[in-house]
Amino acid sequence: MSRSFLDADIPTLVTKLKIDEKIDLLGAPNWWNTHAVPRLDVPAIRMSDGPNGVRGSSHFISTPAQCLPCETSMASTFDEDLIHDVGVFLAEEAKIKSSVILLAPTCNIQRTPLGGRAFESFSEDPHLSGTLAAAYVNGLQSRGVAATIKHFVANDQESERTAAESVMSDRALREVYLYPFMLAQKHSKPWAFMTSYGRLWGTHCSENPKLLEGILRGEWKHEGIIMSDWHGVYGTDLSINAGLDLEMPGPPRWRTAFLIQHCLSSQKLKMPVIDERARNMLEFVKKMAQINPDIVFGDGIERSRDSPEIRKFCRKLAADGMVLLKNTGDFLPISPRKVKTVAVVGPNAKGTVISGGGSAALKPTYVVTPWNGLVLNAPAGLDIKYEVGCYAHKYLPTLENHLKTLEGEPGWRCTFYTQDADGNANKPVGEYVLRDTRVRLNDFLPPGLTPSWTMKLNGLLTMDKTASYELGLAVAGRAKLWVNGKLTIDNWTKQTPGDFFYGQGTIEEKATIQLTADQPVELLLEYTNTVGADSTDDGTDKGNAQPALMRGVRLGGAEKIDDDQAINNAIALAAKSDLVVFVGGLTPEWESEGFDRPTLNMPGRQDELIAKLGKTNPNTVVCIQAGSAVAMPWIDDVNGVIQAWYSGNEVGNALADILYGAVNPSGKLSLTLPVRIEDVPSYLNLQSENGQIHYREDLFVGYKHYQARKVAPLFPFGFGLSYTTFSLTNLTLSNIASHDEAFTIHTSVKIVNTGSVTGSGVVQLYVAFPDIGLVTPPLQLKGFAKARDLAAGASQDITIKLDKYAISYWDTPKNAWCVRAGNYRVFVGFSSDDMPLEATFEVQKTFHWSGL
Repeated sequence: MSRSFLDADIPTLVTKLKIDEKIDLLGAPNWWNTHAVPRLDVPAIRMSDGPNGVRGSSHFISTPAQCLPCETSMASTFDEDLIHDVGVFLAEEAKIKSSVILLAPTCNIQRTPLGGRAFESFSEDPHLSGTLAAAYVNGLQSRGVAATIKHFVANDQESERTAAESVMSDRALREVYLYPFMLAQKHSKPWAFMTSYGRLWGTHCSENPKLLEGILRGEWKHEGIIMSDWHGVYGTDLSINAGLDLEMPGPPRWRTAFLIQHCLSSQKLKMPVIDERARNMLEFVKKMAQINPDIVFGDGIERSRDSPEIRKFCRKLAADGMVLLKNTGDFLPISPRKVKTVAVVGPNAKGTVISGGGSAALKPTYVVTPWNGLVLNAPAGLDIKYEVGCYAHKYLPTLENHLKTLEGEPGWRCTFYTQDADGNANKPVGEYVLRDTRVRLNDFLPPGLTPSWTMKLNGLLTMDKTASYELGLAVAGRAKLWVNGKLTIDNWTKQTPGDFFYGQGTIEEKATIQLTADQPVELLLEYTNTVGADSTDDGTDKGNAQPALMRGVRLGGAEKIDDDQAINNAIALAAKSDLVVFVGGLTPEWESEGFDRPTLNMPGRQDELIAKLGKTNPNTVVCIQAGSAVAMPWIDDVNGVIQAWYSGNEVGNALADILYGAVNPSGKLSLTLPVRIEDVPSYLNLQSENGQIHYREDLFVGYKHYQARKVAPLFPFGFGLSYTTFSLTNLTLSNIASHDEAFTIHTSVKIVNTGSVTGSGVVQLYVAFPDIGLVTPPLQLKGFAKARDLAAGASQDITIKLDKYAISYWDTPKNAWCVRAGNYRVFVGFSSDDMPLEATFEVQKTFHWSGL
């Protein structure tokens, strides 16, 4: 294909398009690409997930990628410059995957810690979310990769996510849920927006003209494209008329030639609207092709990258997001002068827990586990021993690291077959080597398959310990597993529905086998895409997750342990150790797109084990891997807690840096950690009821609720300890222009490192409104800044600039933003519950505005 398109006049080009070419542009040929128009030299462009890494364009054979920390961790850095660098980093990751569109960032609001995708969003606070989203987008687009900010809007939990209507006040919508998208549009202008699955004002967001044309394009002047989430379009004419340019993925369900032609003939659609959508797509494709011609017109090959500099960046980002929550007696950092023996305990210590599940998950180029990080970075003379203590997996851990093909290649061999009239496998049509025992088939099948087909996977499984092992097989379709020729698991003949693969698969059927160390056994897994008579998968959309006909299989396995004995072994090790490091929390199977968490408690017997460890050895530090809050009923039994989030493939090194003091922790909580689920603002309104999710907490999300209700959290928003101490002085307000839309205030404060070691401190600014005649949160975060690497005794002057949005609210009767005349208070401190400095300023005249 020539590059003549780069110089094309798009309005003229639209007139040259045939109707079928226009229709093609409004959909996609597959899961990850836009349509090309070869006749007019219009190229296709590729996109990829997601917020914490760039997976590439295949779930089936994923190209390894760098996995960054989740967005909750990113937000805990409170560092705009660092998150800008994240965008730059991910742009380069995208380009080596031959992609020029990244489906990120996510800037929905964490209104509930149980939300399945909470880890994908930055924060409970709209200002922090929007500010960091803008930094992320600016970094990404500065390197020519389009950001696709998502999910627009109110995709804040997974309960009936394709069906439920988010019911909220206009003020809550504007001041909380639209707010981060508005800030991102104001400060970074994302080149693409992705709509959410659910409804607003009774209408699906992808079909909502008030949202897309009225607010996004009308008020905010968005000039890029608007695309759907995957299978987030529910009809043909409504979404096109509402302003949605692109239905994803392809082949399209709704934007087919037949359906669009039918809508045109019945005048549900008009040709000028089709032309407008096609023009938007062509303008967007041209822009991306002009910026990235070598990628758009390149070889399309996906690659991975790795270097010491890349690893250093991932390590720093992970460490900067970790939050030290408790350090009684300053027993951290671990020093060989005081500590000689360390017990490492927990289900995640040797696990590869690097991300939440769903579309954010990817295949990493490498993983440094917590255990490896603690051992490799240990000071000389430190004796480190390990006990698992307990398991906490939902599905048994995957087995790819223990598999080789019969020829000795890492992984296992996958062969696809057609089926004869009796449903038997006959002709092979494709063969691949997979290095994953999670096999997802939603975006790839080899050509030449019959409607019903067979896949066989075989390889040699070798474990390094003689023991009994439990194997587990979950499937969307049907599958059987043979070990050394013996049928071991039958998830084919009789099936039990479960939540595998977005709720379209089975439970994990299990079997126990005896394995000898270093002695391989041969595995053969046979899979078919058809479902059994017992399956509830009838080919219809269940309304809760991805659409029907998702297909795949998952094989896991682990040593079978005696639960009580495992706990006793861990307690015994803790008793004879100077210090205990527990690594646990959640996993991608517990916290994932497609469903919400059922409880705030950590799975398995983790809470019981931690309490016993702490009572045995109070110098226990609990390192929690999770994307949101978990309950901590053992908090008084342990001397240390680190919120480690999902920290990407450098998790082990970053955790070691914090524990050993190579990095002084500076992370601050991007959300409030509650004592119990009943304290969460949205507690009584978490689920869809009759097709509606009621946001009855209104403006009082997160810390705003805890402060207004005087409910003590476990740890407040913005909280985080350091190995040094800081003080704040000299709060001053200057450059005040407070009478119209040009409102600005410069807030200055001096931060001083009053401790004995170098550290970085976050300054947070909150605003309290005067009485405006409406219920308003007591305090709202409106600014923050980070003083980096302050030496002991050093100080730095920090300036935080406030604009009109810092003192505005949504005036519902006027359908506009409003600033009321009156006296406003500014509070500056280190968390939402620790603000030692206060100042006041006056706004002399009320004013309104619309737009940005």
